[in-house]
Amino acid sequence: MGRILRRFAPQIQKQRSLLIGAFLALMAETLLRLLEPWPLKIIFDSILLPGVNRPAIVLPGIGSVSPLVLLSLLTVGSIGLAVLRGAAAYSSAAGMAVAASRVMAEVRGDLYSHLQRLSLSFHNQAKTGDLIARVTQDITRLREVTVMALLPLLASSLTLLGMVGVMFWLHWEMALIALGIFPLFVLTTTRATRRIREVVRRQRRREGAMAATAAEAMGAIKVVQALSLQSMLESTFFSHNRESLQEDAEAQKLSAGLERTMEVLVTVAVALVLWKGVQLVLQGSVTPGELLVFITYLKTAFKPIRQLAKYTGQIAKATASGERIIDVLDQIPDIRDTRGALTAPPFRGAVWFEQVSFAYDSGSSILRNVTFAVQPGEHVALVGPSGSGKSTLVSLLLRFYDPLEGRILIDGHDLREYKIDSLRRQISVVLQDSILFAASVRENIAYGNLDASNAEIEAAARLANAHEFICNLPQGYDTLLGERGATLSGGQRQRIAIARAAIRRAPIVILDEPTTGLDNHSEQVVNDALRRLTRGCTTFTISHNLHAVEQVDRILYIENGRVLEQGTHTELLALNGRYAKLYQLQSNVRSIHSKRSGENTVLPA
Repeated sequence: MGRILRRFAPQIQKQRSLLIGAFLALMAETLLRLLEPWPLKIIFDSILLPGVNRPAIVLPGIGSVSPLVLLSLLTVGSIGLAVLRGAAAYSSAAGMAVAASRVMAEVRGDLYSHLQRLSLSFHNQAKTGDLIARVTQDITRLREVTVMALLPLLASSLTLLGMVGVMFWLHWEMALIALGIFPLFVLTTTRATRRIREVVRRQRRREGAMAATAAEAMGAIKVVQALSLQSMLESTFFSHNRESLQEDAEAQKLSAGLERTMEVLVTVAVALVLWKGVQLVLQGSVTPGELLVFITYLKTAFKPIRQLAKYTGQIAKATASGERIIDVLDQIPDIRDTRGALTAPPFRGAVWFEQVSFAYDSGSSILRNVTFAVQPGEHVALVGPSGSGKSTLVSLLLRFYDPLEGRILIDGHDLREYKIDSLRRQISVVLQDSILFAASVRENIAYGNLDASNAEIEAAARLANAHEFICNLPQGYDTLLGERGATLSGGQRQRIAIARAAIRRAPIVILDEPTTGLDNHSEQVVNDALRRLTRGCTTFTISHNLHAVEQVDRILYIENGRVLEQGTHTELLALNGRYAKLYQLQSNVRSIHSKRSGENTVLPA
């Protein structure tokens, strides 16, 4: 818990005024709680024991009053103390709760922002469902436990300190008897808490695995149903669920056992004090009222110990959640702005890869000493076998990763000289599986440039051949799309993605298999939009279809992380190397496919 408080100290500091006010109210509540038993002491010692027929009682500063008047004053005083204590307790609890909610809301925002900025290397290894659980469930649990358990414990602990002091003032012997049982409390609580914390940590990891399994299955529900994987995934989920429930039950049993043990120890302490106190009353060393106050203090003083036993499981869950949050916040992005990084100026689009080598891990290299230059406005195609490093090249250009060796320059300056956001704002990307968001069509296009006007959005849609079908949607540009754009066809999704890229007006464009999987008509429409999008831009096209890149300015044939051949389509065919052989192979396949399609065509009579 100390680690959590230190890590969230900046957020807590912002709520300092609210927390100080809540703490002062808490101190007032503690003081009023200390005063609560005293009217009862006076009633016992000054009214009940002397007898109700006592004619008068002398009060300092007031004079003689009848027992009935004194009883009435004490009754009103008790009610007043209760009302004031209730108001102080409400102010303290409300202030602490508001402060805790604000702190946790800011922590959640910081956690989400931090996740957005962590490098792809982190996200490639992390499980999305588990990260979502940390942003939602772990933050919520930490906030709830802070308000429901830690704040009551803090109030009770202050009351405990105050009451122990008054108990020693009343009678030090009885106080020592009461506190003599504390070592057993500490030993029992420490051992039980350690076991509960270990169980809860395992449970939180299990819940994270469950969330990851569920998110993975829901994100690929088409594949799951198509391959009939429901039973297998259900088995994995149920296994995690069953083990999580078992661990939760174990934590509940440990917590319940600790709570019962605390109750027994409290009863023993009260019984010992009562045994000693009655003897002192009979000896005349202590009045019955003082013994009553002492026993009341003793029971109240043990309240935080009972609460600690009751809330141990919840606090352990909160600390486990806090640790999971801190573990993510402590992750340092591999790719971040270097010291002294500048905002990138408008690019002309000259790109140079100089002796670039890269590997995702300590294993085999993906790229080896890659060197080539691209002139502003030049259209370059990256072709070659799968896994040869084509997508890695453009990922390095976007600074998703940094080269292990060599450097990448735009307009003569190393990418690392620029702030990442200012670099990526000048690069547009259209992917094979373009991701759309569960927002309106207008918003999805505007995500390419959040400052775009409605006229610019419509112009981008027209450039992408998307305006006509958008107008035919139920609410036109304001039509809400399903998650990942599932309510649109593949061609429609691509055209909106092209519009999103177009509105960016970036000098550099990356096209990663943008027409794969489309039918002939959609491919023609998308290609027409892509030609308008890339006009005058430095363009990198990744494609396995060599016939689709015949007209580009230059083709780089990449294999095993090296650029083995480069030139125009005609030059590479004349070279009669690897590109020419792959092109001939694809041409033969297309010819066979075309012939079979013709043979299967049934002409009308």
